[in-house]
Amino acid sequence: MSLALKTLVALLATSHGVLAIGTPFGYGAGTTGGGSATAAVPSSTNELISWLGDDTARVILIDKTFDFTSTEGTVTGSGCIPWTCTPGAQIAINLNSWCDNDQPDAATTTVTYNKAGVSGISVGSNKTLLGKGTAGWIKGKGLRIAGGSNIIIQNIRFSDINAEYVWGGDAIAIDGGKNIWVDHNYFKDVGRQFLVTGYGAAEGITVSNNIFDGSGDYSPLCDGHHYWTIYFTGASDTITFAQNYKLLSSGRGPKLGGVSSYSQTVHIYNNYFVDITDHALDAGPGSKAIVEGNYFNTASRLSCHTSHSLFIHFFTFRSSDHPPTVTPV
Repeated sequence: MSLALKTLVALLATSHGVLAIGTPFGYGAGTTGGGSATAAVPSSTNELISWLGDDTARVILIDKTFDFTSTEGTVTGSGCIPWTCTPGAQIAINLNSWCDNDQPDAATTTVTYNKAGVSGISVGSNKTLLGKGTAGWIKGKGLRIAGGSNIIIQNIRFSDINAEYVWGGDAIAIDGGKNIWVDHNYFKDVGRQFLVTGYGAAEGITVSNNIFDGSGDYSPLCDGHHYWTIYFTGASDTITFAQNYKLLSSGRGPKLGGVSSYSQTVHIYNNYFVDITDHALDAGPGSKAIVEGNYFNTASRLSCHTSHSLFIHFFTFRSSDHPPTVTPV
């Protein structure tokens, strides 16, 4: 990695906490979250879980680290070793018999992981979750939206969710939801996806100004670049993916589709991709995307698996030299 690129990555990693402001645009336009509710600071992990999951409109202010890593203990169970490269190959938890069905030739192993990471905190409707300055950090557990609507998630750091293990957990999972704005957040060291939709429809979603940092100790390719990152595969998704930084990953930035009877309509624009060791984008059955105005600063492949998808106005600028001048979030 060049010195200029290392400097940029370090700057982005340390500046994720700038207070997010503005209004949602794109498919998520009109999202208001908790609206005019008085901002309140939860005092404990239990109170944060309670407030996020209830039926009350809330503005929840995160002013410290909420560490869920050991709150639910550990689980020991079966797993497998799909990749044998070194160093730092991810190991897989045999969740829903994935090892048995999808990796029958992989060596089996015993895995021990933090239980909190594999299931996200339930988020109800009419919520704003906002980090204060650089202090807002949810560690060891992600969020899960299942049918909720009118939700804003801003200026939060999500990290340390069983990073060693495939199926170790997601940072934000949306299984059916409407009018959701995910903005100015920082994602790092997650076992599975930073952000995923499916299988319920994710409608009216805007994902903007986030930093998806794939650097870490574990990956399928053993190159310190996270692979799984972002996956949109809901029944009828409408998503704007704009102005994000996707750093040091090897794929799925995002991946679209995969189930032929489902559909995803995605506008991907003005994103900045840095040091992608395999593919930047991945489109499968059911997906349609407009991809324009993105900057790829070194990517082995721009896209793969596009035979089932419609890509229009694929207007990008590639560079293998120096990163552009940017204003970090």
